[in-house]
Amino acid sequence: MKRPNPAVPALPRRIVIAGGGTAGWMTAAALARTLGKVAQVTLVESEQIGTIGVGESTIPPLVAYNRILGISEAEFMRATQATFKLGINFENWRVPGEAYFHSFGGTGKDHWSAGFQHFWMHGLARGHDEAYGEYCLELKAAQAGRFAHLPEDRMNYAYQLDSGLYARFLRQMAEADGTVRIEGKIGGVPLDPETGDIAALVLEDGQRIEGDLFIDCTGFRALLIEGALHVGYDDWTHWLPCDGAIAIQTSSVRAPVPYTRAIAHGSGWQWRIPLQHRQGNGIVYCSAYMDHEAALEMLLSTVEGEKLVRPNPIRFRTGVRRKQWHRNCVAVGLSGGFMEPLESTSIHLIQRAILRIVRMLPAGTISARDVAEFNDQQMLDMEQIRDFLILHYKATDRRDTPFWRHCASMEVPESLAHRIELFRETGRVFRRNEELFAENSWVQVMMGQGIVPQSYHPVAAKLRDEELAHLLQTLREQVDRTVAALPAHGDYIARYCGAEMPAAA
Repeated sequence: MKRPNPAVPALPRRIVIAGGGTAGWMTAAALARTLGKVAQVTLVESEQIGTIGVGESTIPPLVAYNRILGISEAEFMRATQATFKLGINFENWRVPGEAYFHSFGGTGKDHWSAGFQHFWMHGLARGHDEAYGEYCLELKAAQAGRFAHLPEDRMNYAYQLDSGLYARFLRQMAEADGTVRIEGKIGGVPLDPETGDIAALVLEDGQRIEGDLFIDCTGFRALLIEGALHVGYDDWTHWLPCDGAIAIQTSSVRAPVPYTRAIAHGSGWQWRIPLQHRQGNGIVYCSAYMDHEAALEMLLSTVEGEKLVRPNPIRFRTGVRRKQWHRNCVAVGLSGGFMEPLESTSIHLIQRAILRIVRMLPAGTISARDVAEFNDQQMLDMEQIRDFLILHYKATDRRDTPFWRHCASMEVPESLAHRIELFRETGRVFRRNEELFAENSWVQVMMGQGIVPQSYHPVAAKLRDEELAHLLQTLREQVDRTVAALPAHGDYIARYCGAEMPAAA
């Protein structure tokens, strides 16, 4: 066997992050802690430039991400005024006045040959009429307003947090691990005339910051990946037509619930996210059917508590950069694309990009195969999340407004059309290529949106009536016993990670 003779990496690698906020400081914290002296990390940001700062609701992979970085959960939650999140309550999506819950974790007990939904559907056929959610621990705990950590991580959860405080927390961590922060506005991004790579960031005061790898965390502006390298953008608003949002923070008027609310209205939806010290609120709308003034009026007329800040308007186009790694620049966060916040995926997409950067960090010359693989994986992530979001709009019985009639009649990607029809015909869902949303997520949303399977797997019919009754009753009782023993969510937070009111900025 021929012995390998690998090239010795040139160290340290100079990594320059353009922009702060959640994306920038998540990137800096991970690179500085993971790579140590292998990389020299510099972050450039300006306090004069604001951030979107409304990514307050997260999904379970963030729990693992924080553990990878060795972050104390209780310390992190105190610093970010965080609460626990067990899922999302979708209200008025299939029809006005009806709700369903997309919970984290599993429902019931799967068989290797078929998911639990098949056994539940066989139960319906045999006269067992309990709702699918009665077999889900996270759903029942959320509805009861209860939470606690359970042995063997049996409770799947995420966080509801203040993203500005999260960025501040990560900044302290990153700087302690050696990240150098430079204050200043980026005035130019010169390219190497021979290679076409980014040569440096030039600040408005003339300071020049050179690097080997540049991370674009400049948000919607995408100063590096688009402004300098012109990679192009695929617009997905023909499938996800909402293009405007307004966010506002209000004081808390009740104990925080362990879930986020997504409340559909005539031209979009609203969010409510309870933190320890306040509540995050917002409205998402399609400007073709609702103007900014009408959206603002609807938002202000429905929020609870004292308004703590001025409303923050946001305009966006759902879509993705055609390349998220090009030459020596990688886009992370909003600079790489935007998925509307319906399923709380923005921080997750930042996290996925960062972990891929760490895994594919070049030792010397950037590998074109690494770049192609990174872009393929990022695009697949975005397309799978895109399809899951489109499902909420397409699969609806609402026809009460022009917006919902448009959504119900629009063409959808073939990948999504296939999933919908497969589930409608057989009750089956298949997870592909480590995609984010598991089988139970698709099942909950498709059934919640009114897609009813026409058949189920024959393995479920192997159970005799008494065996089926015993299985279903045992599963429900296990859930009910566990939930009954849980403390109230607010009480648990107070003991585990209760925070003081944050100091004024």
